[in-house]
Amino acid sequence: RKATNVTLSADVLAEAKALGINVSRTCDEALRQRVKTERERQWREQNAEFIAGCNDRVERHGVFSDGLRSF
Repeated sequence: RKATNVTLSADVLAEAKALGINVSRTCDEALRQRVKTERERQWREQNAEFIAGCNDRVERHGVFSDGLRSF
């Protein structure tokens, strides 16, 4: 962990403290989720052409297990 400075709305911070919310943990969890979401968005953007090509191929030719599946 690393100490850092952040700017938060004073009213929200006061209410969080009054409710016993661990602000550091909450910020860390929220930032961790935001980083994960952004990485996923960037990955989808960077791989959009490849994914579209794969989807197109499956639409045209199906998948290898089409004749083998029982569902």
